[in-house]
Amino acid sequence: MSGRGPSRQELIRRRRRSGFVGRSSELASFNEVLRQAPEDAVQFLFHVRGPSGVGKSTLVRQLESAAREAGAVTGYVDDSVTDVVEAMQAVAGQFAQQGAPLKSLGRQLSTYRQRRHEADAGAVVAGEERAGAAPPSPVGVVASRIGLVGAAMVPGVGALAGALDANQVAAGAEQLKGMLSARFRSHDDAQLVLSPVRALTPVFLQDLAEVAQRHSWVVLFFDTYERTGPLLDNWIRDVLVSDRYGELPANVLVVLAGQGRLDAQCWGDWLDLVTDLPLEVFTEDEARQLLAAKGVTDEHVTEVILHLSGRLPLLVSTLAEARPSDAAEVGDPSGTAVERFLKWETQPARRAAALACALPQELDEDVYRAAVDDEEVRELFGWLRSLSFVIDRSGRCHYHDVVRTPMLRLQRRQWPTRWQQQHARLADTFAQWCTRRAGDGTAPDRGWRDERWREHRLQETYHRLCADPRQALGPALRELLDAYGQGTAVLRRWVRTLLRAGQDADAEEVRGWGERLTAALNEPEPGVAAVTLLLSGGKFDREGRALGHRLRGQAHSAADRYEQALVDYDQALLLVPDSPSVLCDRSRALLAVQRGAEALADLDRAIELEPDDDLAFASRGELHRLAGRYPEALADLDRAVELRPDYAWAFASRGETNRLAGRDPEALADFDRAVELEPEYAWAFGSRGQTHAAAHRPAEALADLDRAIELRSDYAWAFGSRGEVHAAAGRYPEALADYGRAIELKPDYVWAFGSRGELHRLAGRYPEALADYGRAIELKPDYAWAFASRGETNRLAGRYPEALADLDRAIELRPDYAWAFGSRGLTNRLLGRYPEALADLDRAVGVSPGSVWHQYERGVVLRALGLPGWDACLTRVVELVEPGADGSGGRRGISDLGNLVLAYAAMPRTAEAGRALGAFLGAAPPPGQAAELQLALTTLVRALPESAPTVEVLLGRLSEVAARPAPGDGAPAPGGG
Repeated sequence: MSGRGPSRQELIRRRRRSGFVGRSSELASFNEVLRQAPEDAVQFLFHVRGPSGVGKSTLVRQLESAAREAGAVTGYVDDSVTDVVEAMQAVAGQFAQQGAPLKSLGRQLSTYRQRRHEADAGAVVAGEERAGAAPPSPVGVVASRIGLVGAAMVPGVGALAGALDANQVAAGAEQLKGMLSARFRSHDDAQLVLSPVRALTPVFLQDLAEVAQRHSWVVLFFDTYERTGPLLDNWIRDVLVSDRYGELPANVLVVLAGQGRLDAQCWGDWLDLVTDLPLEVFTEDEARQLLAAKGVTDEHVTEVILHLSGRLPLLVSTLAEARPSDAAEVGDPSGTAVERFLKWETQPARRAAALACALPQELDEDVYRAAVDDEEVRELFGWLRSLSFVIDRSGRCHYHDVVRTPMLRLQRRQWPTRWQQQHARLADTFAQWCTRRAGDGTAPDRGWRDERWREHRLQETYHRLCADPRQALGPALRELLDAYGQGTAVLRRWVRTLLRAGQDADAEEVRGWGERLTAALNEPEPGVAAVTLLLSGGKFDREGRALGHRLRGQAHSAADRYEQALVDYDQALLLVPDSPSVLCDRSRALLAVQRGAEALADLDRAIELEPDDDLAFASRGELHRLAGRYPEALADLDRAVELRPDYAWAFASRGETNRLAGRDPEALADFDRAVELEPEYAWAFGSRGQTHAAAHRPAEALADLDRAIELRSDYAWAFGSRGEVHAAAGRYPEALADYGRAIELKPDYVWAFGSRGELHRLAGRYPEALADYGRAIELKPDYAWAFASRGETNRLAGRYPEALADLDRAIELRPDYAWAFGSRGLTNRLLGRYPEALADLDRAVGVSPGSVWHQYERGVVLRALGLPGWDACLTRVVELVEPGADGSGGRRGISDLGNLVLAYAAMPRTAEAGRALGAFLGAAPPPGQAAELQLALTTLVRALPESAPTVEVLLGRLSEVAARPAPGDGAPAPGGG
């Protein structure tokens, strides 16, 4: 026998499709699109809408079957998801089952879940197991536990920026900005946890494009859209019609199915793209066709069913299920809705089981057995799943609301004691399952980190509220805080369950809380609004109120509202004074408002309370590092990795501290260990690359920075650092491209603007340089280096008043800024103000006696004034640049070689000046630097006319290369001066 025949599942699908009645025009419209080429298909977004029970989900399942039959890969999402991330996860799982895995998204989702769990573990009280977590940067804010999806990143330069070297702040700003949480291992992880939609959607679309290349169509179905629409609307719209996250392949179709019309505020500009498929009740012909397909042919029976059902497809199917042969078997038109649904079931045990199984929100075989009393039917879960009003999806099922609602009402009113007993029994069952999942119970928060445990706990809470609303409401409200600790998506699920319990149990107070909390979750900051509502009326104990204030404090911190955060943290500590976790939280907020001493005191107290808290040690170590107290930082980070040898972030942080302390071998060892523990640790690769760059190992530096960018394509800091390596290696176009990309990713990236401005200056593109320096100053008004660089550029452009104004400001900001004094001294010399020039250059040489440029300029001014000492200054230039007789020593950078040319010209010593110029040109200076030497030689003649013959020879050689494009290593790096 050759070939592979159809599977049993496929045969079932074919049989059900062959028996499908009605909705022919909707199916035809959809199938017509599937037969077209994607580029010819005008319709790509379908909206199925209509009242409950009209058959929307049934039609969606038929559309999905039609799509798969046409060779499409399909994904189905319903109200079991509570946010965009869960929607992407559901689609990824179904695609994988169809042999079309979204591999990159799968890896990112796995990383996201792992990082969320690690972040959650970071807030567990002292003594709890902290499996796989990572510690915080004090300038960061723990935000994963409050689920601020899409929250803006927290500024990372921090409160101690003024105490740090400007170059250190500039180079590390992006890193520090990324480390927002004690339990996030890198900037990548923080972005992933804080803004998962922003981080995951581009990956989702890239994978979707790969799947779409291999299949004719990809179809995504979003059912029960009346519930999921408020959560998914903006995302689906952006994916379909904007390029915010990337491009959507043309052969992707989307089907939405819900009760009402699409939200005009969200879709108003795009409604013309929507193919509207409104569903009404069956026509009489369609209803009769379905009845005939079910074997109901008696005209009187048909009339009764049409009357009872109102031609609502679900009720037509339900009443026809038992194939009644006369009207009496259908039931009296005045009978209750429940009687209509169960009239065909004559066995009392089965009727009782069908009613009992309306109580759970969802059913699987275990829940079915727990709900059913009679042993006679306890093994008949398959029978229940076959009922027409039971909706089955992926092994779990639930009753259609049209059927479940009257069943619940009937039982609640007619058998209140049994209602309470059955719900209590189900609650106890779910509680037992929770205990089994949680293990030995030694870690109070362990269960919350387990998705299956959370599902059991949610159902336990629902049934407790239904059994005894008054008694269960208080604990349920307190539980909302724990749910919020796992993220906004989890909180939404708990609030939805609270509201549903209030409706199903007809409990006014529970329903009222559910409605108010649902409204709060629709606020711009749902977490803050929900916690505020709970704190105002939840009647919690001290620990509960403390947790509420802490969670709200974290939310305020994540939104940069540090003063408000401190109010909440202070209140939490009034309630629970000895909480190490709250002290750590408050320390980060204190640091952000420049109260470093108090932040340090909080961390000292946290460590006193919990001497083995690796989180607190790492936080304090980071605080010391930011303040430049490297020995203290290293001591704390040593202790953190001693307490937890697999602490990747602590190794990386210690590596950064060693790098800043000039201990490059130790830094590299730490970064090596960090990436060994965490092979996709982008920040560790970037920092190791920067360490290699400082050690003049450009190949190793580029390899690490390339890897960091490969791991995270929007890593602005890595692009900026790679640009710096390219610039130092003479790859001028590549450097400009990287700086441009860094600025595109991070429009407020001060350091990248300064670096690009420096490249423009060295290229002689002074307007572009002035624009970049100006933007850097606009973003950071106390940026002394940018003022000095702009002053230098203004001088080169002949704008001396502007140059002096900028240099005055740079010196005002940094009174020991040698480079700014030297540049102002040169500007004063060019203006003929030699006494002022000499005063500036004396100051520059005093601060930086090893500066070749300052020695040269001071020698020129002394000789122009006829003062002694000029020859010693120029000789010092030669000593600093030329190698010794034995070939040792000497500095051969392009800038130093240029100053050597000038020093020989000022002596004047023509032959030596020509030789030095050859070395300068041999180093391939960028055009701006060659032009700068030309200008310097020209101004030298004005100060020292006796140098004119030598200068004329040199200018002749320079004119041949002044316009030649070539990269160079340039002047002092941004922030370093």
